Amino acid sequence: MTEKDPDILSLDEIERIEKLTLRWIFQAVIDFGMEAHEIFLKSPDSVKDIAEDITRELLDRLSGFNVQQRVYGTVDYKKARYVILPDETVRQALFIDSKAEKENRSATIQMSQTSLWVRQRRAGAEVNEKGFLPEISKYGGKNYLTTTCLIHFKYNDDDNATHHLREVIIAAIPNGKLQDRYNPSADDGIWLAGRNAPTLGEDFRVRVGFSKLKDKASWRIQTLTYDQDRKECIGVWQS
Repeated sequence: MTEKDPDILSLDEIERIEKLTLRWIFQAVIDFGMEAHEIFLKSPDSVKDIAEDITRELLDRLSGFNVQQRVYGTVDYKKARYVILPDETVRQALFIDSKAEKENRSATIQMSQTSLWVRQRRAGAEVNEKGFLPEISKYGGKNYLTTTCLIHFKYNDDDNATHHLREVIIAAIPNGKLQDRYNPSADDGIWLAGRNAPTLGEDFRVRVGFSKLKDKASWRIQTLTYDQDRKECIGVWQS
């Protein structure tokens, strides 16, 4: 089996690797099952910390083919891995961030968590901001395909401020090499305005719109729900 340089992958090959990666995350969430619901229910921590802990634990249980190389990034889970394909292997720098919110329409990402340009309109003005991640990461003299995903936990609180996990959305954010497929212009993209105030000097942020991304490629958004009465985590892969 040969090792392929990520920098010469075709766009379709990058899409397939990102789809395979999302499949792996989807399976990890399914296997973790109602344990995530129980942790949300019983943990005294903040929902942000709970989401981070669950993300690290469920992915460590389904560890995959890791490379002994440390990678760096501002996300909850980051790992150097081999993606094993039928005829070759590809090195991957995987970055996964977790979110915990009471809505399921979108999720905020920092510019340090994407390799895409953010092209959109805000207050009538065109925005064109480059994500800080490289499309191809370099560690130890080797090239790694940069892959970014989100695990978004939707919850609500009862009268006792107890957290009830209702849904998990996992999303594959396209690599920057796929820019023209997913965000070619300010009027054609996957983004919503972020919650930052430029007048206060806050860093630029953006929200990925789940429905916008799903319209581009339905498989890039996968949803799992938690049935508290039946004690089941339910999810069917959407191609």
